[in-house]
Amino acid sequence: MAAEAAGGIELLAAIGYNGHIHSGLTFHPDEKHILYPLGCTVVVQELGSQKQTFLRGHMSDISCLSVSRDGQYVASGEATSMNCKAEVILWDFQQKKLLARLSLHKGRIEGLAFSPSSLYLMSLGGQDDGRVAVWHVHKQEAFCLSPASARNAGNATIVVCSSYRDEVFVTAGNGTMRVWELDSVKRNIHPTECRTAQLKRMFTCVKIADDDSYFYVGTTSGDILKVNTNTKVMASYGPAKKTFSSGVTALLLLTTGDLIVGTGGGIVALLKTSNYRVMKKISVQGAVTSLTCGHQGRQFFVGTNECQIYHVNVVEFKEELITTCHNEAVQDIVFPLGVSDLFATCSKNDIRVWHTPEHKELLRIVVPNGTCHAIDILSDGNSIISAWDDGIRSFTARTGRLIYMINHAHRLGVTAIAATNDCKRIVSGGGEGQVKIWNIHEKSQKLGEILKVHTSAVSCIKIKKDDQEFITASLDGTCMIWDIVQFVRKQMIQTSRFAKCVCYHPEGYQIITCGADRKIRYWEVFDGSEVREVEGCISGSINGMDITSDGACFVTGGDDHLVKLWDYIEGAVTHVGVGHSGSITRLKICPGKKYIVSVSADGAILVWKYPGSH
Repeated sequence: MAAEAAGGIELLAAIGYNGHIHSGLTFHPDEKHILYPLGCTVVVQELGSQKQTFLRGHMSDISCLSVSRDGQYVASGEATSMNCKAEVILWDFQQKKLLARLSLHKGRIEGLAFSPSSLYLMSLGGQDDGRVAVWHVHKQEAFCLSPASARNAGNATIVVCSSYRDEVFVTAGNGTMRVWELDSVKRNIHPTECRTAQLKRMFTCVKIADDDSYFYVGTTSGDILKVNTNTKVMASYGPAKKTFSSGVTALLLLTTGDLIVGTGGGIVALLKTSNYRVMKKISVQGAVTSLTCGHQGRQFFVGTNECQIYHVNVVEFKEELITTCHNEAVQDIVFPLGVSDLFATCSKNDIRVWHTPEHKELLRIVVPNGTCHAIDILSDGNSIISAWDDGIRSFTARTGRLIYMINHAHRLGVTAIAATNDCKRIVSGGGEGQVKIWNIHEKSQKLGEILKVHTSAVSCIKIKKDDQEFITASLDGTCMIWDIVQFVRKQMIQTSRFAKCVCYHPEGYQIITCGADRKIRYWEVFDGSEVREVEGCISGSINGMDITSDGACFVTGGDDHLVKLWDYIEGAVTHVGVGHSGSITRLKICPGKKYIVSVSADGAILVWKYPGSH
């Protein structure tokens, strides 16, 4: 069966948030949902529950997001390659339906904004495009197009619409700030440059007052400008002395007239606009990239470039972390033996344990300035072993307390790790290609044997159920089957260049391998002979693979961003999951065949319903 004819895999949950997108976090006017981008997907999160729905239609990463004031429409823009068309997708929010693909810009959509009555949608192209477009929402067609900034000015990066006039909007960016007026009869737009006296600034964010009389502009210099919308002249700026040293990155104007300021240093401050005096402030993790208000200004949400989302009550002005995820590539994922409701992931600086049904973080183990390349959970469920640049670490599974560390376990870092089923030994692989077997106890860890055959980094280790044998895959293109009792090599399999992953069939008589040559190969364990070869993907590498406990099916993922479920005997794709925008690094089928969890290089964790499960 061709992949094109295969069924789909239902996406249950997306754990992740692209906090690098300016104003990417948006509160819906129904006050029941927040929307945010994750790769090529818009996640619609219901507040107070774990229910999510998804807007999927982009083939490239989402670069900006906007919701109409009446909540009827959502618009999302994408970032593509230079000189390639970058689309804006218009969505119906209630039906979660794609209404139109709007295509005029090239390279990247930098910003989007709906006019107050949702009559128009303004889109701003990126550096390679440099144009601002006005779209007629109901007709779903371009109304007019113009260069976004003057030739002697920098690039515009922000577009914000008037609070009650459909024909007025503001753009700002590197040394440019303009108020635009739309002539609906002549179908063109006229810009007026704003006058800021002698101030030369890079503008990062804009917030227009509800009465449209003025707007505030944040700068990389850490000050805030107030500009009269009608005269286009700067009225004031501040703070006069204590500016925000890391720059103002987000603004929010409350109904009281006070201003919420987000900064590049992770400060969220409440300012009195009459004198720019800081009345209250809190600290969050990462630079603030989004501020969005809800419930008549009584609460607001904060998004940061560390991919954290916070809820803040305006009166109490205390932050509550409501969404968290990895902000670097996720390197590995593992389920405890026989448990489907928990799984662990690892990335740069940390290991996290998640509750699968609620996709909620239960435990975070932080190791600053390190990258965890692989993890395993001992079969007794008591500890997590992990492979780091500087050695092997073992942590308690419940509290994350460090049990022991083996410093400099491998000369070029530990790249793969696995534990025997009796919990007495660890097999580790290193960047130099060596395989080491360790005898472990809580109070002592001794090196038992060193196996030197691979000439490049070990990418995967799998141990047979009976603890008599294990297999290693390496980027040198070989897989080795080892006798773990006698410490000798039983078979060498020449797979392909850059072998990435290997799995034992549960009955132990065959293995399957995958790697950079896009092939999936079946091998006999007894003599190392190749049984079968199938085409795994059209382009890129296959990076991850896992097999069901009954051996009937296996799942693969890689650089094509697709999760593929295969029939083992037929060697054919039965189901395909579409949702990742980054390369899939690893994926696992849970022990009860209820979920498939895949992780990717963009930090996303996607939880899929295993086809046929209840």
